[in-house]
Amino acid sequence: MDSPDAASARQGSPLWATAVATFFGAGRIKPGPGTWGSLAAVILWAVASLRIPVASRTWATIVAAAVVTLIGIPAATRVARASGSKDPQFVVIDEVAGQLVALIGVPLAWKSFLAGFILFRVFDIWKPFPIRRLERLPEGTGIVVDDLGAGLYALAIMHLLLHFGLLMK
Repeated sequence: MDSPDAASARQGSPLWATAVATFFGAGRIKPGPGTWGSLAAVILWAVASLRIPVASRTWATIVAAAVVTLIGIPAATRVARASGSKDPQFVVIDEVAGQLVALIGVPLAWKSFLAGFILFRVFDIWKPFPIRRLERLPEGTGIVVDDLGAGLYALAIMHLLLHFGLLMK
């Protein structure tokens, strides 16, 4: 059963915004909709990456993260307004954007994707400085940008692990 926020968002926001903000329903899965949104992003990106030439994967990931961000901010704004909540849990497009950032330049291997998933979730939940401050940005910008920050932290650690051979390429 949906929460009252989720039900009102469905009634008050356009279908495209609800579909995007919930990442086509992944945000409706409980418990932990953010984790489900991140997992859906990792799986979808792993499958999509198989079809992208290795030389193009880094740029493709950057473009995908940018597109998700540019579409996700207005979608998150509309759904948050409709739900009456500043950052509704069922809005997971922010996790998708941040998770994609965490996977930039990461080899297509299950260990890399698992490490990227775990690192992103840790930083998204922990919100080290200055990520928590980014949540103060208005509406969808604050919803999405803090997750981009968590993705950048995860990305930095991922590439350190790869560089020092602690995570095999």
